[in-house]
Amino acid sequence: MPETFDPTTWSATLLGVFTLFAAIGALRKPGVWQKLVDEIDKSPALQLIGGGLEMLVGAALYLTNPWIPSDVLACIIKAIGGLMMLEALAVTGFSDVYFPFWLRNLSFMHRGWAMATFLIGLALTVGGLIRFS
Repeated sequence: MPETFDPTTWSATLLGVFTLFAAIGALRKPGVWQKLVDEIDKSPALQLIGGGLEMLVGAALYLTNPWIPSDVLACIIKAIGGLMMLEALAVTGFSDVYFPFWLRNLSFMHRGWAMATFLIGLALTVGGLIRFS
């Protein structure tokens, strides 16, 4: 029987591992996300490059994952892809409003955002890895 490629399994696992390690880095080096957002806020080139990259990744997640209501993980990954595309548009078109919002939130809730990101990354990683078996 031929093996089939499951984009949801790979998307959840890879996005989950990336998110998990981004959160670990943020927990190890407090303030790194605030510095990152501040640097992007000050650079129109980084805004365009970051927005374009997020649009590409979001579109890949959205377009490769089916919307099957009985498959909760596929619906979550597709929704994440759609939200990433919306955020990419906000980054490229409304950076003067978007980045100050995040800078205010990251200044006093850094650990909370990092922990939430860690839990989301862990859930996506486990959800993806379970589907490999």
